[in-house]
Amino acid sequence: MRTLAELVDTREPGWPLVEQMIEAATNRVEVLPAEPEDGARALVGIQVTTRSPMGAMAYRTGGLLVDHGWMRILGAGSARLPRDLARWNFPSGLPHAPRLPGAFLVADDVLGGFFAMNGGAFEGPMGNVFYFAPDTLVWEDLGRGYTDFLEFVFLGDLAKFYEGSRWAGWEEEVHRLSGDHAFSFHPFLFAASEGGIEGRSRRAVAIEELWNLHANDHRAQR
Repeated sequence: MRTLAELVDTREPGWPLVEQMIEAATNRVEVLPAEPEDGARALVGIQVTTRSPMGAMAYRTGGLLVDHGWMRILGAGSARLPRDLARWNFPSGLPHAPRLPGAFLVADDVLGGFFAMNGGAFEGPMGNVFYFAPDTLVWEDLGRGYTDFLEFVFLGDLAKFYEGSRWAGWEEEVHRLSGDHAFSFHPFLFAASEGGIEGRSRRAVAIEELWNLHANDHRAQR
């Protein structure tokens, strides 16, 4: 296992690239602060250098809240996003016992959708980000790696990506939601409903509950 000193790249750090992307973002991006010790622990936990945007995210940020917090990009964890890349992916603390074998979870959303980099779990290119869609219970290839995924999150048409999944006044409700919670809908999003998203009741539940309820049972299906 590489040490912190070996993982921190001071010659070609990835953070300036991420920072430039955030500054150019057309979607609202909130950078959460990270305590130095949390950044160090997360970086050592994922064993990715800060030359990469993912390593920079783990080391320099507590995570990102995008579009009023609708999407949560994981980093080192913070009060508003109390999960980090290392502990979310390796809940037991053991690198050989990942939450999602053959993939690495990097983000999620308030619907209980999860984003993961393919490391062999899914049929498709290695390194591509896949999305677990709660309305289909299928892992879908987004056709882009981590850096391109960030660019899409910052600049892409999220309203179109989530078309039919947002309700009137969602911005304020989502802004109040903790980063370790998401919404559970009734009927479930994968079940037919005459009223669409507006016709479903919703309540905030722990994101872990939604993972165990849906994504964990469809870990490598697509």
